[in-house]
Amino acid sequence: MERSREATVVLTRTGIVVVAAYIAAQMMADIGSLKIAVIAGLSIDGGTLVYPFTFTLRDMVHKALGRRAARTVVVAAAVINLVMAGFFALVAWLPADPTWGLQEAFAGVLAPVWRIVVASILAEVVSELLDTEIYHLWVTRVTRQYQFMRVLVTNAVSVPVDSLIFVWLAFGSVLPVGVVWSIFWANVLVKGVTTMVSWPAIYLVKEGGHE
Repeated sequence: MERSREATVVLTRTGIVVVAAYIAAQMMADIGSLKIAVIAGLSIDGGTLVYPFTFTLRDMVHKALGRRAARTVVVAAAVINLVMAGFFALVAWLPADPTWGLQEAFAGVLAPVWRIVVASILAEVVSELLDTEIYHLWVTRVTRQYQFMRVLVTNAVSVPVDSLIFVWLAFGSVLPVGVVWSIFWANVLVKGVTTMVSWPAIYLVKEGGHE
């Protein structure tokens, strides 16, 4: 009976849209992370502009489809991003047509910096699986009321963990320590603001289960 109910939930339109949005945001964030920008005097990787939304989207997947589905989506997104990086590496490696003069520009931007790729994917998996377990504990041991608290509590833990893992694995010993910490605090700040903006989205999906 439970398996049958879960299969029905997985096939709902809302579930499909939320999963697609989560994976799309993960992919855009990994591509955006290849650029370090400066916003309000803080160094920040471009992926930070979209990546924070994945935490709320993960919560929405969890709420609609359950913990097992959330775990699956997190791991699937990591595999997809790894395959994407490999694909970009292959395309950048292929000889360019002589009439196309953008080979160096393409390779310079999209050929993966594997250190950043590995750091990004590892940070995503660790922090979002942690987010999954905290969410599960909250709704099963604390309360299923005040749904916005699910987002705020889980993000309060997973966001700093994600940022800490990513910035030090990706940029530690490569950039000056001060710049690395600047990227970390910028990440935490932007993700915190995004959490405050995005938490109402949790109310857009129906409760579907937590296993």
